[in-house]
This record gives sequence, C-alpha cells and structure tokens, in this order.
Amino acid sequence: MTTHDYPIDLDTPDIRPYRVGNVGIDYVLRFANATPGPHVLLTAIVHGNELCGAIALDFLLRKRLQPRRGTLTLAFCNVDAFHRFDPKQPTTSRFVDEDFNRIWSPDVLDGPRHSAELTRARALRPVIDAADFLLDLHSMQHRTAALTLCGPLEKGRVWARRIGYPATIVSDKGHVAGRRMRDYGGFGDQASAKNALLVECGQHWEKAAAEIAIETMLRVLVDIGTLAPADAAPYLSPEPRPVPRVIEVTDAVTIRTDRFTFAQDFKGLEVLSKKGSVLGHDGDLLVLTPYDDCVLIMPSQRLIKGQTAVRLGRFIA
Repeated sequence: MTTHDYPIDLDTPDIRPYRVGNVGIDYVLRFANATPGPHVLLTAIVHGNELCGAIALDFLLRKRLQPRRGTLTLAFCNVDAFHRFDPKQPTTSRFVDEDFNRIWSPDVLDGPRHSAELTRARALRPVIDAADFLLDLHSMQHRTAALTLCGPLEKGRVWARRIGYPATIVSDKGHVAGRRMRDYGGFGDQASAKNALLVECGQHWEKAAAEIAIETMLRVLVDIGTLAPADAAPYLSPEPRPVPRVIEVTDAVTIRTDRFTFAQDFKGLEVLSKKGSVLGHDGDLLVLTPYDDCVLIMPSQRLIKGQTAVRLGRFIA
C-alpha cells in the first residue's frame, strides 16, 4: 500500500483563528504562569500534510488548558504548506520549497540560501531558542506503531523512557540531508539541560494519529509539571501502557542512484532475522542488512538520490 492509498480519516483543523498569535509571530501563541517553571514548546505541522499535531494544539487551545507553572508556547510551523493541503492530493503539501525539518543548523539558518521554509524557520528561531523542552508532533507514511524519536543522546532516552508513550522509542542521529529541529542547539547537546522529543504519531491521516498526538502532548506536559495530572486525566486513555522498548539506529541507507527499489513492500518495524538479508537494490548495488535481527525504521516512499531510504537498528536493553 502506498501513501496515496490510505483513507483520509482526519478533518483538517481550521487554524486561521490563531494566525495573529500573541508574540508578534504569526501562528505562535504563548501562555505563562507567575509560578516559576520551565518553558515548554509544542510544535505542529513541520510538514504541511501531517494533520495530527495541528489537531492536538487546536485541542489544547479549545480546552483552555493553561500552564500551572512556567511558560507554554504553541507553534504551528510550516503554515504555508499546511494551507495547501488537499485531501484529493494529500502528499503534495509536505513542504513548499524544501523540507522544513532538514534545515536546523546554524550554517543553513545563517547562510545565503532562501526558501519559504527558511524564511519561516528564521522567524521561528527565537521561539525555538527560548524553549527548555520541545515536543515536535509528526506522522508517518505507513500505518505502523507510533514512535518516539528521542535522538542519539542519553538525556533523550531517559526522558522518552520516563514518559513511556509511545512505547516504541527510536534512538537515532537524524538524516544526512540536514539537521532536524529536535537536534538543534542545546537539544542536541548532552551537556545542556534542554531536551526534545519528536513523536511520529501514526499514519498521516488515520484517526488514531490525532488521538496519540493529544495523549502524547498531555503526558509530556504532566511529566514536566506544566499541567497537573488532574488537568489531563479526563482526556487520557485508561488502557495500561506497555513497557517501553528502545531501538538504537546504527545505520541509515542513503540513496546513491536514481534507481533505488526495496526488495519487499516494507512498512516499518519489520525485523529481518539474518545478516545479509536483501533490503533492496540501489542501481546495480545490492543493499543488505548488516547484522542479525535488523529492525527497519520508517522506510520511505520518497526514493530520491541523496535522501534516506530507511534506517536500520536493533533493540537494546
């Protein structure tokens, strides 16, 4: 099944009432409590066709859930791409000019290049710089278990395990194509007290993705102390949470040619038991698994030279 084949089971939220915001930047809203506490940032629609994060932030605003301490900022990120979302062509609004989540390094942000995404990222940069904690809400091409992408650092692993939702945690270094927001600045520095998580809440347009985005958001805010447990309790699932499991990403398969194909219709989280199993072909090159019990992380349908086709990992204690 390709991304085009999945039904659109989510309604696109109307975020236009939030355009003016309250910090001088469109679609950014900030709420503060006089009681001292950390500054938490929630981000959505880093990719314009990923609806669940916008639904979660809209939910929080409609429920009027305010921070019990510290500061809470909500940012709808790539709004130009989001406003182009068309259920009849749901894959075409991922970005306008380039991937918003591959440009978060100082040399790119301070460099001479221009694009719709860079213009927006430069405007949002002070918002990102001000945050102590970041939760970046995303969704995936295929309908697989939701993933917490905690980054390569121990501080991210510890936080992801403590929250325990989603329970499948991926510790990875990101993409060769560029740095993600969750790895920007202090978020990507083990010595910094800042921390960030990126959560892939499910397939882009499945109903469960919005539910997981809301639950993840509330659990993170309770964990930090931004919300009290009683604030979130009415909206949380009563189902017991599974024991978290961590997948450490060891390799990323970067596409070298214009003729990359997978050997099977991989969806993600498949475990290939034998070293040397065939993953696919990159032109005339055979792509093989590097070790036994190799886990496939988010195989892509955007098989473009220079991009990541799939990441490879293994379960760790």
